[in-house]
Formats: sequence, structure tokens, C-alpha cells
Amino acid sequence: MSTQKSLISEFINYLRHERYFSPHTAKCYAADLQQFCGYLCHVDTKLAQLVGHAPGTNGHTRPSAGDLPLVDVDAMALTAPLRGVTTEKVREFLAYLRDKNYCKSTSARKLATLRSFYKFLVRRGYVESNPVAPIRTPKQDKRLPKCLEVEQIDKLLSIPDAKSLLGARDRAMLEMLYSTGMRVSELVAMNIEDADLGQNVVRIRGKGKKQRMVPLGPGAVKSLLNYLDLRRGDSKNSSFDADALFINKHGQRLSTRSVRRKLDKYLLEAGIPLSVSPHTLRHSFATHMLRNGADIRVLQELLGHQTLSTTQIYTQLSSAHIKEEYEEAHPRA
Repeated sequence: MSTQKSLISEFINYLRHERYFSPHTAKCYAADLQQFCGYLCHVDTKLAQLVGHAPGTNGHTRPSAGDLPLVDVDAMALTAPLRGVTTEKVREFLAYLRDKNYCKSTSARKLATLRSFYKFLVRRGYVESNPVAPIRTPKQDKRLPKCLEVEQIDKLLSIPDAKSLLGARDRAMLEMLYSTGMRVSELVAMNIEDADLGQNVVRIRGKGKKQRMVPLGPGAVKSLLNYLDLRRGDSKNSSFDADALFINKHGQRLSTRSVRRKLDKYLLEAGIPLSVSPHTLRHSFATHMLRNGADIRVLQELLGHQTLSTTQIYTQLSSAHIKEEYEEAHPRA
């Protein structure tokens, strides 16, 4: 490999085709590495001149907040800067992120990207050791995921007009997100053949191309049947994407961005804060399941979590709810 672009491209191809990362996740990894390359350019005068970026003129060794350029990885001509990165250089990059007031979770994600990238380079023999290995991930602030109450869910699901094709689609989408706890990326990737409405289950293609079968509740089944009936009866049905379960007004597969826009519309109508996202419905599904006695290992399977520890955050949500109920109900609380 003769260019940094080739090192990064090889890594991204590895994530996409060997680890089966989603295009969105792979794109985030690439953006993190691009930013790191930009940082290296800024602190290395010779490298900056080589790729056409002059270093900062503020007299600091580390770029100040806001002056880091976006470096086109296509312009990076040598592998030496990435291969020659030291642990100290990575620590300086983390300090730069602190200067820029990046939140801890974002900095931790960027560190994880570098850790994975250099592990990959070690396995491929491009570097002898991982400079990120000695660096511990910063302790994260404990933030519980947002969760809607059942009454809010009921109100939200009642808003779309199920008599029109697009309204029926929107109600079916929201019903399925809450009924299954699937990710929005999994929702838009679903095909018609993935829904077995005779058995009231759906097949979900999760991360790493792993598949899982998840039950559908009666409300979701009813909404989906209504949507499919209206879709089949539409005069433009022959021009619709025959595979995609959820389509846009042009008959093509719906995007995650479109789902978010539709959700925002219904949140506004329902009087629910717009800080809610499609992922909030996944959090709500998990929290309500646990509150009603679901086994955490069953929930792990339903959510498609690789490890139980990822699912256990919802036990904290349930504990917080129990504490609130106790404080409200107990005379001496």
C-alpha cells in the first residue's frame, strides 16, 4: 500500500465486506480517520506542505478550537504519518478534542475508531504495535436513554391517518418500531417477504448480517395488513419497488432520514418533545418489556444485542421507574 487513502480504504472495505458493518457506520469510521489525518497535518509542517495545507499560525503546537481543516484523504500522499503515530500523538489528539469541547461519548467513539484501525494495521503487518493500546477509554457520564410513557406511545400511534396510503404506511412503521424494538435502519431494509403475517412474526436483518425472528403485536399486524391492502390497490402499484416493505411517495424504498422527518411531524401533532428520535421507540419497547416482567436474555435476543451488558442499561431505567413509583406511593418516602 502506497497511500494513506489505500490504508483507510482497505480498512473501510474490511469493515463493510468482512465485518458486515452498515454503510452508515463505515462512513462514520472513515470520517473519524479523516479528521485524525487532518490533525496530523496540522501538527506536522512538512506533511501539511506536502498535502497542501498550511499549519496554523497561532503559535500553538496543537491547533486551537475551530481551526482544524477537513483534509481530503485523496490528497494524503504517504503512509508514514499514519504508520508512525505514537501513543503520545494519540493523547494529544484526545486533548485537542477536549479543547474543541467534544462530549466524552464522541471522543470515546473516535478513540475506538483509532483503536480498531491500528489493530487492523497490526494484523495486516503494516505496523508492529498498536499505539492506542495503552490508552484507556475515558470514563463516560452515565446517561440513561430517553423513554416515552405508554400513554405517549398510544397518542403518537393514533395520529397518522390510516385511510390514506402514506398515512397507513406511517402508522404501520411506528407500530412496527414500537412492537419489535427494531432499529430504524433495520426497518427501512425490510422486504415484504420478511413479514410473515400468518405467524405474526418478522425477520429482521441486524448488524453483521445476523438475522432474528421477532413477534409482531396485534396492533402492528393490523396496521401492516391495512397498509399492504391500500398499497396493492393503488393505481401506481406496478411501478412500486416490489421488494421494499416501506416505500416513499415515489414508490422507492424509504430512507432513515424520511422516517425521522415523518416522526417529527407526528411528534409535533401529538405535543411530544421533538428531542424524541426513532431510536427512542426502541428504548421505549425495551423499557416497557422489562417493566412488565420480560426476561432480560429474551430481550437481548429481541433487540439483537451481541452482549448482555448492552441490554442491561434498560434494567437501570426500570430501577429508576420503580424508585419514582416508590417515592410517589410510600407515605414515608
